[in-house]
Amino acid sequence: MIEIDGSRKSGSGTIVRDAVSLSALALQDLSLTNIRAKRLPKPGLRAQHLRGIEAIADLCQGRLEGASIGARAIRFFPGRTIRGGRYAWDIGTAGSTTMLVLCVLPLALYADRPSCFHITGGLFQDFAPSVYSLQHVLLPLLKRMGAEIELRILRPGYVPQGQGRIVLDVKPLKRPLAPLNLTDPGKLLSIQGIALSSLLKERRVSDRMADECRKNLQAQGYSVSLELLYDTEESPVYEKPAAQAGAALAIWAKTDTGCLLGADCAGAPRRSSEYIGRKVARSLTEALQSGTALDVHVADQIIPFAALAEGWSSFSIPEVTDHIESRLWLVETFLGAKTELSNSTLRIRGIGYRKNPA
Repeated sequence: MIEIDGSRKSGSGTIVRDAVSLSALALQDLSLTNIRAKRLPKPGLRAQHLRGIEAIADLCQGRLEGASIGARAIRFFPGRTIRGGRYAWDIGTAGSTTMLVLCVLPLALYADRPSCFHITGGLFQDFAPSVYSLQHVLLPLLKRMGAEIELRILRPGYVPQGQGRIVLDVKPLKRPLAPLNLTDPGKLLSIQGIALSSLLKERRVSDRMADECRKNLQAQGYSVSLELLYDTEESPVYEKPAAQAGAALAIWAKTDTGCLLGADCAGAPRRSSEYIGRKVARSLTEALQSGTALDVHVADQIIPFAALAEGWSSFSIPEVTDHIESRLWLVETFLGAKTELSNSTLRIRGIGYRKNPA
């Protein structure tokens, strides 16, 4: 049994999600203690973490012990086979659906059949990637590594009510993931984005976020093409209108060397549309001016996939966050991947993971 102290490194939910996911792939029993010890005043499992590890157990027919809201320690005994098929998970709160995607996606790539996941919860909130970030930055990079994944929004969902719905379709890999090599930032080709608001059309929230973002990027010499989306009771953009008013802005940049960098921000009470536009423009500008190939968030999200790939992956990153440190520690511990960090270049020697036999 691998023992993981969840208070180490970031002391966050990243350790919970990755430890259980990698445990399932490595077929190693797990004892996880001090869960989210640094996330005061509410340490332990929250609803989104609990639903994520329960989803992992569903996929691999594994067994969880001690897993409940607020739990500070759990044990996990993975099953021997990852079962694809149709699954539905409801976080029950506005907890992040994208974080649940990052829990199950590594397993679904090695399932015994294609998978279709219907996930209900929050789509846009602080401290989690937006669905647009996954759709337009992370998933295209994984496609380059050989993955076939489609992520769709059926209904937006915001804090505090959630009730957003997404669908994730994943085809099992036919061969190991290919390594990803992105160290040259290259020249900027385009900046695109989406300004979404629900039940706020009369306040022109999408327009205002987009206008402020454009103005701030233009001041730095950049231009951006932004799609405006409004979800209203009269003219819903999605299958069903959102349960509450809310907003989100996401933009992403493409370069001639294949780099993808993104930035996003969700709406919140007393957070103006103009503030969101400025914040997103500033974040992307900083990412572009860092001279690196990945933004800081995708740099940590890509680590488990690089560790599963066959051979060395290399990418330049703007900084080493505690989330990056956590993920490097976990892929070394569970998979035996080798990692090297020199200046701003992160290198990972993946293990060429292949599907477990039934």
